[in-house]
Amino acid sequence: MPEGTENRPLHRACGTLGAQPRRMIKMLSGTCLCGSVKWRFEGLPDGATACNCTACRRYGVLWAYDFEGEGIEVTGDTRAYARGTALTFHFCPTCGCIAFWRGLQVDEAGRRRIAVNLRLAEPDAVADIPIDHFDGLDTFDDLPRDGKCVADYWF
Repeated sequence: MPEGTENRPLHRACGTLGAQPRRMIKMLSGTCLCGSVKWRFEGLPDGATACNCTACRRYGVLWAYDFEGEGIEVTGDTRAYARGTALTFHFCPTCGCIAFWRGLQVDEAGRRRIAVNLRLAEPDAVADIPIDHFDGLDTFDDLPRDGKCVADYWF
């Protein structure tokens, strides 16, 4: 066992949330460091996406996706950085935390895709969410899960 880890508790298996079933969680929430920008995610996401594109790897984010005004609500003043013609990254103008990205286009039903940064949630609330890998750098493909959870990414 590596030095300094003998007293560190092991995290629970992905998707267990201890004794509380995943389906019982009704709402996740996150906030930037200063508290000005907030998001709410209805339910619990099936996975947290770790993307290796040039933006996401620099931001160090883990994304949970849905549609704006349906499963995700965001509040607070943000500044946006438009990356190409597909989406804008929104960050707090006070503390600089990346809070979410928002699609620039709507789908056929008029819905806009949005993703929130799960790293802005309390660690215990998202610790057991499985990591989904997306190769946004080379292939633009979803990659297989490797058994890791959000808790594995805290350190």
